[in-house]
Amino acid sequence: MKKLVLLCTFLSLCLHAQKEPDEGILGDFDGNGIKEYAYIKINDCGEECDGICESLIYFSDKKLKSFTISPAKGGTLHNLQDLNNDGKDDIGFYPDWCTSCWHPFYVYTLNKTDWTPLVEPISTHCSQWESDQFPIKKDAKKKGFVIVTTSEFVDDDIKIVSRSIKIQ
Repeated sequence: MKKLVLLCTFLSLCLHAQKEPDEGILGDFDGNGIKEYAYIKINDCGEECDGICESLIYFSDKKLKSFTISPAKGGTLHNLQDLNNDGKDDIGFYPDWCTSCWHPFYVYTLNKTDWTPLVEPISTHCSQWESDQFPIKKDAKKKGFVIVTTSEFVDDDIKIVSRSIKIQ
């Protein structure tokens, strides 16, 4: 009986360790060839977006430094693959908020030990997301460039505009 309990406990731990998280994204964010998960934790944000309203991005590999985006009431993480050809997956973050359809899309890359913006925050409107116009992708025609797709208010209308920009 004791062996059966030990076996069941061991199998339970193995299955739990292999279970993918419900929230979070998988990627090789530090370029070491080993995949890790990135997660979001919301700090002090009420239903009406009152409070500090920060989102902490943290990692299953505790060697990777976490970083905070504010204001943000949670949001969606995206593995952007390796936009800048440094051998590491870059992270996109689309924050949730209580009002408005305008939200910046943040793009971060790991430089040695710190997460830094790869590009300026990209202004997006919900209509851009509804029309499946993702904010950033590698420019296949120009090495060292990305195509940034942004929402702009022009002549009393929301326009979706794409530009190729150089990254460092």
